Amino acid sequence: MSETTAQTILDFWFNGLTPRQWFAKDAALDRQIAQRFQAVFEAARAGELWTWRQSPQGRLAEILILDQFSRNLYRDRPEAFAQDPQALVLAQEAVAHHADRHLEGPRRAFLYMPYMHSESLAIHDEALRLFDQPGLEDNLKYERRHREILVRFGRYPHRNAILGRASTDEERAFLEQPGSSF
Repeated sequence: MSETTAQTILDFWFNGLTPRQWFAKDAALDRQIAQRFQAVFEAARAGELWTWRQSPQGRLAEILILDQFSRNLYRDRPEAFAQDPQALVLAQEAVAHHADRHLEGPRRAFLYMPYMHSESLAIHDEALRLFDQPGLEDNLKYERRHREILVRFGRYPHRNAILGRASTDEERAFLEQPGSSF
């Protein structure tokens, strides 16, 4: 882990992967992330990367580890979502200190991603505002879709099975529709 820096994380995510890879289910990529970054993930989860938060880029790297890498490391398991509150707090602090203004395009979008992953409508009200800016139009479109699901169900039904939550009949019918899950 000692050789892993915030820049290592940013280079891997933004230069080593394609935008399609960011959101695709890919077992090979999941294994690669586990092999290369499990130790830094454990450090982030333990709060040991606090020095990274001194720069917008470092804070973004920590958010990527907690919010994105967790989904690769623990795909289809409850642990995939376990770091969401910590990632959200880091993102909220970044926004409060205007660190997001030092990031552009996809980097800014990934700083905001913990808002989109939240199951709180109050958080999504803020997410709508954050994603509503030039260059983030596609992200805003997805944020609106996420929020519509929360308005309808109060949670993300596609997480129910993973989190051991019982689905309602309406949620089961929704999940059978193409494109219902992200």
